[in-house]
Amino acid sequence: MTSLQTAVSHKTIDLSGQRCPNLVLGIIKALAEMENGRVLQIIATDPNAPSNVAAWSRQAKHQLIEMYEEDGKFIFYLRKRDT
Repeated sequence: MTSLQTAVSHKTIDLSGQRCPNLVLGIIKALAEMENGRVLQIIATDPNAPSNVAAWSRQAKHQLIEMYEEDGKFIFYLRKRDT
């Protein structure tokens, strides 16, 4: 399958096998190590990841740039909010 990736990331984390709340905790930890405005690519396999990541990013005011499924994995591109 051809990748649909259009966003450019500054860091990638693979959280395959992680479920909430550990999925979100992994994202929070990764974002804490990044500068504001940078883009984090997240790879997840939790079937609830699309709704959980979308809801959490809205609540935390991070920008979910792109989200898609590829080869049974969910790929997210999240821009760290400017504070």
